Amino acid sequence: MHQAHGMGYEEYTNKVSKLLEVEKRREEDYQKSLEIAADIDRNSK
Repeated sequence: MHQAHGMGYEEYTNKVSKLLEVEKRREEDYQKSLEIAADIDRNSK
């Protein structure tokens, strides 16, 4: 947790703003991965 998001689990669970920040970043990373997968799929056909 600390290495990936720059905070410990306790801080993540105790501060709503930090939790929202991490979850927003995770969602952005997930959307980027979907775009990359779609690009790869399109280019492989």
